[in-house]
Amino acid sequence: MQEYSTPTAFEIPASAALPDAVGEHARSTPDHVAFSRRVGGSWVSVTSKEFAEQVSALARGMIAAGVQAGDRVGILSKTRYEWSLADYAIWTAGGVAVPIYETSSDEQTQWILSDSGAVAVVVETAAHQAMVDSVRDRVPTLREVWQIDAGDLDGLAARAPEVPEERLTERRAALSADTLATIIYTSGTTGRPKGCELTHGNLLYVAELAPTVIPAMRADAASSLLFLPLAHVFARIIQVSCVQNGARLGHTGDLAQLLADLGTFQPTFLVAVPRVFEKVYNGARQKAHAGGKGAIFDRAERVAVAWSKAQDTGGPGLGLNLQHKLFDTLVYGKLRAAMGGKVEYALSGGAPLGERLGHFFRGIGVTILEGYGLTETTGPATVSGPEALKVGTVGRPAPGSAVRIAEYGEIQVRGPQVFTGYWNNPQATAETMRDGWFATGDIGEIDAEGYVTITGRIKELIVTSGGKNVSPPSSRTRSGRTRWSASAWSSATTSPSSAP
Repeated sequence: MQEYSTPTAFEIPASAALPDAVGEHARSTPDHVAFSRRVGGSWVSVTSKEFAEQVSALARGMIAAGVQAGDRVGILSKTRYEWSLADYAIWTAGGVAVPIYETSSDEQTQWILSDSGAVAVVVETAAHQAMVDSVRDRVPTLREVWQIDAGDLDGLAARAPEVPEERLTERRAALSADTLATIIYTSGTTGRPKGCELTHGNLLYVAELAPTVIPAMRADAASSLLFLPLAHVFARIIQVSCVQNGARLGHTGDLAQLLADLGTFQPTFLVAVPRVFEKVYNGARQKAHAGGKGAIFDRAERVAVAWSKAQDTGGPGLGLNLQHKLFDTLVYGKLRAAMGGKVEYALSGGAPLGERLGHFFRGIGVTILEGYGLTETTGPATVSGPEALKVGTVGRPAPGSAVRIAEYGEIQVRGPQVFTGYWNNPQATAETMRDGWFATGDIGEIDAEGYVTITGRIKELIVTSGGKNVSPPSSRTRSGRTRWSASAWSSATTSPSSAP
């Protein structure tokens, strides 16, 4: 049995909890811009102090409305500032946040609310509220529905004077790294979705891990524009990582506006699914060919890939460096401008990026880091840092964790990011946990340096007439498969006409 572990680089204190960072930033850097909130056509700054005040007021309002410590509160919305505000208010009130996709059906919404035993839910629109109202008779625990567009969060915050500040101190005292923070329901392949229990410690571990993967996250001007759905673990860990590390965070839920928002927000690092990077590349290539500059683009692409590959084999020679510098002016700079102009690193998940595309983007000046993980591993089971990048793999086990290849080549994971179990489903928990190891159901390989490659799924194995287990070709081509993003968002698009 192959096994590879990475030494612990940091530890999460047993008493730590997610709301702590909000208060700490408000005290140490009160005027730092923690969020840029989209209001109309402009970005409006929200400082660390203002965010802390808003979180406190909303948390006290939720307590005034009857939310008790440990109560589950749903959030059903597209990606927007109010989601982050509600998340941290729920945690500050001692509650458990339960995310729901804005595109969820009546049946899916009803199941998540009823199975989690949610006492309240934050919804975005009147349509969402109507959907929740239509299933409310099947969710006996649900007492409150707060609609963002109707101003209900402002109404809740206005109730803050009913609850003294000391109540939040009491709620915080009851929290620890082992306290349940969120229940994220996985789509699954069969049956009803299962609720993954993630603790404050699980999420804090990933938040502390993030700067080791993207060092720029702790820079003074660090920023990221989040457009993936916050109902999924991938976007959620980026939200928590930005808040924990003081990186400015923006939200956009309108993909039609993505390129325009990137241009005005100008993030320093980007998080996306491979489809977004494919669209940037394909759009630029199509535009170049349509404008009679196809030969230039194709040559620039070959140079970018060759230059990137040379980084792993001793470095590019003088001739390649000169060509790279020329095309940086003619092509690469325009591609970086399409992503806001300041992005140097990007994190990709949800599907394999592809080795050539990875080399292409590194060649134009945007290093894309891939990882592998599931909701059950709070995102990253393996990671690729900029100093230990091997294009074509999904990196090595995250610090303090281990990966092993078990029977049938199955990848199993152990570490501080592994979930505590499935909500109200001990049987499913027992089926996936093996003496502290989480059985992913994915098939993979580990090389001598600890780099992991994903090659298929246990369920896709074919038994040959000779009794040998092999993955079908369609499975083997998905090397690098991850589950960090929602399948509904893997078709996220950017406008080809806007790319250089």
